[in-house]
Amino acid sequence: MTCPAPDPERIAQWTLQLCQVDSTTGLEARMIPLLTAMFRNLGARVLWQTVEGGRCNLLATWGQPRLLFTTHLDTVPPYLPPRREDGRLWGRGTCDAKGILATMMETIRLLLAEGRRDLAFLGVVGEETDSLGARIALDLKQSLPELRGVINGEPTGNVLATGQRGSAHLCLRCHGRAAHSGTPEEGRNAAFPMFDWIGELRSLPGRVDPILGPEVWNLGTLQTGRAINVVPDEAEARLFARTVAGSTFVEDVRRLRPELGEVEVLFERDPEVFPRLEGFPMAPVPFGSDAHTLRNLVRDRFVVMTGPGSIRVAHTEAEYLDLADAVAGVRQYLDLAHHILDRPQGADYVI
Repeated sequence: MTCPAPDPERIAQWTLQLCQVDSTTGLEARMIPLLTAMFRNLGARVLWQTVEGGRCNLLATWGQPRLLFTTHLDTVPPYLPPRREDGRLWGRGTCDAKGILATMMETIRLLLAEGRRDLAFLGVVGEETDSLGARIALDLKQSLPELRGVINGEPTGNVLATGQRGSAHLCLRCHGRAAHSGTPEEGRNAAFPMFDWIGELRSLPGRVDPILGPEVWNLGTLQTGRAINVVPDEAEARLFARTVAGSTFVEDVRRLRPELGEVEVLFERDPEVFPRLEGFPMAPVPFGSDAHTLRNLVRDRFVVMTGPGSIRVAHTEAEYLDLADAVAGVRQYLDLAHHILDRPQGADYVI
């Protein structure tokens, strides 16, 4: 049976419809009417799983699912209304990740035309902030007992991600003693040891993992001082690190701590490596996703992460998706679906 070709016009219209709805994180409930209609038109059984405050995850199923397509329903602010210019779609969510959602819907439509009835789609809320939707979605595992694989949609340029770097969110504090700015010798400026601490961290050699790429960290916020005429008695910095296997970043932060400094680890997660599939190119990605959580819906934690679009334009005011990339994404999703669904039960993949 020959499968029909992907329909670029259908993908474009679905993407524009989805992007017309402002579903900035916290507002995902606005997607419920449109997505309910879209997936019922595809013949799905639709379940909305309550998360919080009216926000819900969407689970659409056809038969007894063995393959799950998934991406997130929320976007980052600000809302940017969609528009189409020739073969390119512009606006918030076109790339990350409503264009991917539309691409997955077109893939599912074509698989249904082949006669498949072992599919599911999961749309989760909150991926752009705390991944609450993905964590709540794990309660759906009992509803997906035959699941063999998860395809997680993120803008990777249609290349499979090799994995995800870990993450560490740290709070660094330095303590001093306040004094009048005219007599700084009477105080202890907390800002200076903080600057030195950050400087030492910047001088550390970078670690590069052959699978996950470079380890990086960002100084996100730095706060110190109460007024320009007062010697600061407190300084606080928030760091976010994307770590690789064998990382010593957290230990290095503690080792370099000044005398009156302290470190609080607010969040830490290990890196993960995804399976390698013969015939599918792979590359490291610089971002995180819900893939590391949603892979737990599958007994052997099989997950691949890929999708059309570039992370370099996601979250920017120039976010876009080329329709040619979306069509290529459908073809890749179809190849992945056949690869996963047709593999022998219990077959191993290389990690």
